[in-house]
Amino acid sequence: MATQQRDKNFSGSGSGMADAAREGAGKAGEAVKDTASSMTQKASDAVKDTASSMAHKASDAGSYIAHKAEDATSAVGGGMKSLADTLRDKGPHDGMFGNAASAVASTLESGGRELQEHGLSGIADDITNTVRRHPIPAVLIGIGLGVLLARVCSK
Repeated sequence: MATQQRDKNFSGSGSGMADAAREGAGKAGEAVKDTASSMTQKASDAVKDTASSMAHKASDAGSYIAHKAEDATSAVGGGMKSLADTLRDKGPHDGMFGNAASAVASTLESGGRELQEHGLSGIADDITNTVRRHPIPAVLIGIGLGVLLARVCSK
């Protein structure tokens, strides 16, 4: 009888231990779930911060490059105007060569002025307007340039 009582007490305490184990496992599972959720949120925040930082740096780099391109375009425009002045001063003044030199100088000067005043955006606007006014020749020129480029690259 003492054995039966002991078995009964043991099985009763075993049930209590199983309940305690289940409760402990449940708490551990909740802790793991909370930790995983917290780590996922932190990783997500880190990825968002990194992506935002990279986008900002790319924007800054693009702005810097655009600014430098505009500066270079303005310098080229100044060089064109200077070349036009030199051509007028040192080029022929009479006859057919004088007329050609004068026409080239005028074209260089007006192109240089355009570059200095409007920069690359002005050139892009001019090209866009020309293509809109004359779409068929623009497409044909594009096809011709594509064929030419393909031949050059294939050799």
